[in-house]
Amino acid sequence: MSKQGICILGSSGTIGVNTLDVIRRHADKYHVIALTANKSDEKLYQQCIEFKPQFAVLVNADSAQRLKDKLTAENINTDVLSGVESLQKVASLESVDQVMAAIVGAAGLLPTLAAVRAGKRILLANKEALVMSGDIFIKEVKKHNAELLPIDSEHNAIFQCMPDHFETGLQQAGVNRILLTASGGPFRNHSIDSLHDITPQEAVAHPNWVMGKKISVDSATMMNKGLEVIEACWLFNTRPSMIQVVIHPQSVIHSMVSYNDGSVLAQMGNPDMRTPIAHAMAWPQRILSGVEPLDLFEVAKLEFEKPDLKRFPCLQMAYESLEEGGTSSAILNAANEIAVDSFLNKQLSFTNISKVIEKTLEHTTKVEADNLQTILQADSDARQVSAEWVKQLEFKR
Repeated sequence: MSKQGICILGSSGTIGVNTLDVIRRHADKYHVIALTANKSDEKLYQQCIEFKPQFAVLVNADSAQRLKDKLTAENINTDVLSGVESLQKVASLESVDQVMAAIVGAAGLLPTLAAVRAGKRILLANKEALVMSGDIFIKEVKKHNAELLPIDSEHNAIFQCMPDHFETGLQQAGVNRILLTASGGPFRNHSIDSLHDITPQEAVAHPNWVMGKKISVDSATMMNKGLEVIEACWLFNTRPSMIQVVIHPQSVIHSMVSYNDGSVLAQMGNPDMRTPIAHAMAWPQRILSGVEPLDLFEVAKLEFEKPDLKRFPCLQMAYESLEEGGTSSAILNAANEIAVDSFLNKQLSFTNISKVIEKTLEHTTKVEADNLQTILQADSDARQVSAEWVKQLEFKR
């Protein structure tokens, strides 16, 4: 059997690094065709030295030139490209079988769509692609016979617990609801009054998972879970009323599927992204991921609780945006990206993240999301509105 060629969109991030670790363990099955990043040329250099991809892409031109010079000095024959268009080029190469879509945020939408249109197996870690353009994205997957496999631990868990042919409808398949688990982040037991003073350093210190800064903040506000609710509706062809969020602090059960006969199937494991990555890469086979087996005696107990929507208004706004439809979800996502970036740069208080999103949703026109240009325009408009609200809400209660 020939090796599977893999392109990693976002190889310098946590998902990309973990994907390379799985590939490292199975060099007989996979080889790296392309690695990409925004401007992390030093990290990409180290990856190129080890994996010797055919292509390396850095969006930032100066970073790409530095990488090219370093690789030339080492006689590494990797073609270094730059720019957003180059991401789309490597994602659709004929030699690529699988594309790990791990670019964080809206920036991942176009290269992921390019991979879809090239009919690749898409390992989807970029939830924003579905949040922004769910209907268009899923139609493109079907049109081009691409294969879509979820990488988020929760969606991967749901996928593993789903019956065959669930795409035709969950109720026809005997499913009565999806139980989407959430850790609750680092502040689920803090008093609501104390949340205003949370620092970026505190917000990125997730209790269970090793993640990037933006996703860690999203976990702390539970916007991450809101975006996952939207993503789950598109992945599993269902309605928001079929998805119940369950706070599970141990992060051992990654999600569950409840059936009409009273059965609840759960996927369990240690909180390590290499499990869903290995599952999707090898599906329908199973391969070693490098993750330690789950020790139930060490876990000892599993806890569950309902989310407090007063504490986590972002989760409520995500449900409402999904119900509203059109460009509402794209606006929600854009506002969140601006607000979180402003918080990380100490321009905005933690509690004002949700206020920026709320104000942006109120003051940005929503239309039907019937084409990609409309969605991208809504994203751009929402970013401008969000930036203005950041200025108004800077460190104000």
